[in-house]
Amino acid sequence: MNLALLRHLNKTLMADLLETIVIDPPQDPAGTVIWLHGLGADGHDFEPIPPLLNLHQPLRFVFPNAPVRAVTINAGAEMRAWYDANPNDPSAGQDDIAASVRSVAALVEQEHERGMPTERITLAGFSQGGVIALELGLSFPRRLAGIMALSTYVHDHENLVERIGFANVDCPILFAHGLHDPMIPITRAITARETLRALNYQVQWHEYAMGHQVCPEEIKDIAEWLNGLYP
Repeated sequence: MNLALLRHLNKTLMADLLETIVIDPPQDPAGTVIWLHGLGADGHDFEPIPPLLNLHQPLRFVFPNAPVRAVTINAGAEMRAWYDANPNDPSAGQDDIAASVRSVAALVEQEHERGMPTERITLAGFSQGGVIALELGLSFPRRLAGIMALSTYVHDHENLVERIGFANVDCPILFAHGLHDPMIPITRAITARETLRALNYQVQWHEYAMGHQVCPEEIKDIAEWLNGLYP
């Protein structure tokens, strides 16, 4: 994603941004976390988490709603999803992923226009949301604060090097996964971790005795990581 595309986003997408739930701190925010939900959930899914984080700095949390679309893996049922998921065709959601990346990039630009430097903006995502956070964060043309990838994977990891940019080669990445995840096996996350480390990304890895979820130990690790980004 280049700066010309971002200027295009400002003109075409800012008027049609994703719906969001926003939690503003009492003081002026020192940063923004844009946190993307997983398949079939919505922006309220992680809304209870910020009060549990014991943050050192006041942060704004933005929880977008993914569009409603038919999802092949769920028999074509319509639900909020960042892309179509088809176990028989891993490339089926490619256009959806690109569209979701553009939509979330517009939210980053909105935060920037409100006065938040992009290097103070963190992208976070769970499951499908993590795929979008990684895809956007690794290709974004300006420095970000960090990327949080929870119970997720890297889309098309074999060709990732063709899509990354240079602005965030040293961007801190938090990768966390459940050992017993039945939806996204931990082997997929480990493959993503090793792909990123082979490209010299700073990946902080955590694994937990849980399934496709978030656990209290993970919330503690998220808080410590965010406090490191915003000391």
